[in-house]
Amino acid sequence: MNRYEESEERQQLRAAVRAFAAKYGREYFVRKARSGEKTSELWAEAGRLGYLGVNLPEEYGGGGGGLGDLAAVCEELAAAGCPLLLMIVSPAICGTVISRYGTDTQRKQWLPGLADGTFTMAFAITEPDAGSNAHKITTTARRNQDGWILNGRKVFISGVDEAQAVLVVARRHDARTGRLKPALFVVPTDAPGFEYKMIEMDIVSPEKQFGLFIDDVRLPADALVGDEDAAIAQLFAGLNPERVMAAAFSIGAARYALDRAVDYARTRAVFGTPIGAHQAVAHPLADSAIQIELVRLMIQKAAAVYDSGDDAGAGEAANMAKYAAAEVACDTVDRAIQVHGGNAFTSEYGLAAMAAAIRAGRVAPARQMGQGLALVSRAVAVLGEDDGAVGRGRAEGDRGVA
Repeated sequence: MNRYEESEERQQLRAAVRAFAAKYGREYFVRKARSGEKTSELWAEAGRLGYLGVNLPEEYGGGGGGLGDLAAVCEELAAAGCPLLLMIVSPAICGTVISRYGTDTQRKQWLPGLADGTFTMAFAITEPDAGSNAHKITTTARRNQDGWILNGRKVFISGVDEAQAVLVVARRHDARTGRLKPALFVVPTDAPGFEYKMIEMDIVSPEKQFGLFIDDVRLPADALVGDEDAAIAQLFAGLNPERVMAAAFSIGAARYALDRAVDYARTRAVFGTPIGAHQAVAHPLADSAIQIELVRLMIQKAAAVYDSGDDAGAGEAANMAKYAAAEVACDTVDRAIQVHGGNAFTSEYGLAAMAAAIRAGRVAPARQMGQGLALVSRAVAVLGEDDGAVGRGRAEGDRGVA
């Protein structure tokens, strides 16, 4: 194996997931989404086969693999037309944070269910005013004699109606410094004072988005995950995998759209000639194929850096992969629509609905402040701009939009 090839084991994993996903496919996924149903059968079988927990430790029911393995599963499902958004959240973010920073009791309690899909955990950081800037969120946690009391609001939280618990990012009061510091808490979705309301979306997806209302939610002391003084590091241990998985999600969707476009260009004939014989059709699709392969390499790099334990390097690589994958996915879906012409807007082909869903990849997950600044600084250094440009980048980062 050369350094640019995946291991034989990873390739076998991809092949197995492709064969599994072919039993479901895009028609199943869209039918479920449009009828308001969940892809429960797909999720449950993926869990039984070990695909959902391939990245989690073997001693807690996982496959013992790395983030790259989970990203490969996510990509292949999306390439088959049945992406699972909650893979990004439950095993990737929550599973990673708990496996790395949870107590042994917490690992035993939650990881086996996350691995086999029988327990789903959502993730809540985004707020109406702060976005995903962990330094500005207003959800707070304060100690009491029995544990913790949480109060706050969250928005655009995926899959809460399918989850048994939510990993909530709050800020706790540090008695020593007087500052509010981020901390992570597992909150059961049936806890008194925890409510959620669905946000109406134009995206066709079985996974729904919710606003959360957290009013005096009382939690035991062991609801805190990890060290309360190191939550930022722990938070990014989950957010970096989120970005790698989001990139895999996007690039899998791009592969699906490209395959549909190529098939259509080969079979759709106008004036007796397949439209793919024309360079104006073929060349943009060839460009998409090249860009997809380049981004897949970047995703593999980001996952490998993360799995090596280099969290700082993984942050930059994961953000690059996520950004590039979203751009390529949007361009590829747009080209697929153009190739299909009017047919792209029919329910039979489903590409118009896909355009709205894939466009969300450019919006979420947003780059985090510090890591976004690192990318801005590198770009400035390459372009040779003055220090004022760096200052402007830093100011944007402080507002959480870097």
